[in-house]
Amino acid sequence: MESNANPYRDRFLSIDQVQRGFEAAGYVCGRAIATTLYVGCHLNKPILVEGPAGVGKTELANVMAAYLGVPLIRLQCYEGLDESKALYEWKYGKQLLYTQILRDRMNDLVKGVDGLEAAMDRLHQYDDVFFSINFLEPRPLLKALQEKGGAVLLIDEVDKSDPEFEAFLLEILSDFQVSIPEIGTLKAASTPFVFLTSNNTREMSEALKRRCLHLYIPFPDPKIERAIVRMKVPAVPELLRSQLVSFIHQVRNLDLKKAPSVSETIDWARVLLLLHAEVLTPDLVQETLNVFLKFEQDVEVVTARIPELTLKSTREFPV
Repeated sequence: MESNANPYRDRFLSIDQVQRGFEAAGYVCGRAIATTLYVGCHLNKPILVEGPAGVGKTELANVMAAYLGVPLIRLQCYEGLDESKALYEWKYGKQLLYTQILRDRMNDLVKGVDGLEAAMDRLHQYDDVFFSINFLEPRPLLKALQEKGGAVLLIDEVDKSDPEFEAFLLEILSDFQVSIPEIGTLKAASTPFVFLTSNNTREMSEALKRRCLHLYIPFPDPKIERAIVRMKVPAVPELLRSQLVSFIHQVRNLDLKKAPSVSETIDWARVLLLLHAEVLTPDLVQETLNVFLKFEQDVEVVTARIPELTLKSTREFPV
């Protein structure tokens, strides 16, 4: 791995091109998101994506991989994640096998050497043979750096990892390289397009933030969410689409344990389509609340307001 040229720039000639490309790939990309992606490409900067769960942070990386025509390499973060799971492991079994196969050759190497210490000194000259790139088992971070045609690297839910692991990421995020004690520094064959996502379960360090562009994705406004539903579930009637999005936005303003995500809005649209619904009714909402509410206490809160919320949605978008 010798160079880290950016292979993506012809897909980032303008912000408008990015918006059109993402829409063609199935992602409604607002101007702020497209601008951040455009800048991230030209500055070779990782993008730290924050926002509520279910607003499309992971999907952004998926669509980026499809847009660029490169593999998506995902590292799911969790407490206790370390280098051996994220970067590389030595292939100890292969090392042992080769040691057995080459046993006769090793006997030849120490032939005629007097004493254990002298024999060990002779063998130490060949240590590097068994600690070379051929005996490395690459994990997601190293795989992303080894992709010659480029890759999208998704470091998902980085806020779930330990602060020590976050510090370990700094070399990759700033220089797109890793240091392996037995081998040296390995640079990216092509600079990967890097996304880190966070649900804000803990604050990220200043050092990590300095190395990244920050992108906050909030819940979309009704106009954008209607466009998302239209793209993902095109068979839903326009009137029903407008009413259900209006209802979801009212629900998000309530005091709930978990507000409905965009993916749950899409699921609800699919369910209403399956039930051959044309417009929203209180009974229909009551029967399908569990599609977008995941806690019983939230169901109880919304159930008490169904007539009021449904009426407001249907008045906003009447038949």
